[in-house]
Amino acid sequence: MIRVSVDSAPIELSVEVAALEERGAGGVATFTGLVRGDDGVTALELEHYPGMTEAVLIDLAEAATSRWELLGVTIVHRVGIMTPGERIVFVGAAAHHRREALDACAYLIDRLKTDAPFWKREQIGEGARWVEARASDGDAAGRWL
Repeated sequence: MIRVSVDSAPIELSVEVAALEERGAGGVATFTGLVRGDDGVTALELEHYPGMTEAVLIDLAEAATSRWELLGVTIVHRVGIMTPGERIVFVGAAAHHRREALDACAYLIDRLKTDAPFWKREQIGEGARWVEARASDGDAAGRWL
């Protein structure tokens, strides 16, 4: 089972985790990303290219399921305007054994950060700035190649 969603609606962790747990797994690993409020950020606006973004996320989920024996993968990413502390992304993997679930979850979030076409703009006071890609994200994704 692969579930991918890109939406402006808040992420409901209990719903997403329960769906993975129902797969009969021995382990479910998850990652939840939150909007950071450091450097005076008051809001984060996330844009994407509809259709293309979902296709990339599906490709990542399929790559994970071909690499590990997974019973389920979920990727939920928000778009639109969010404030610090709100959930921006949820990644989950269910497998018979914890190592596969943990590795797949790490792979998915590392690759999502560099491969998925999202554009982030931080609101700071009266101004805004586009968020540039970080070298550390590229390093993390590179370990899976």
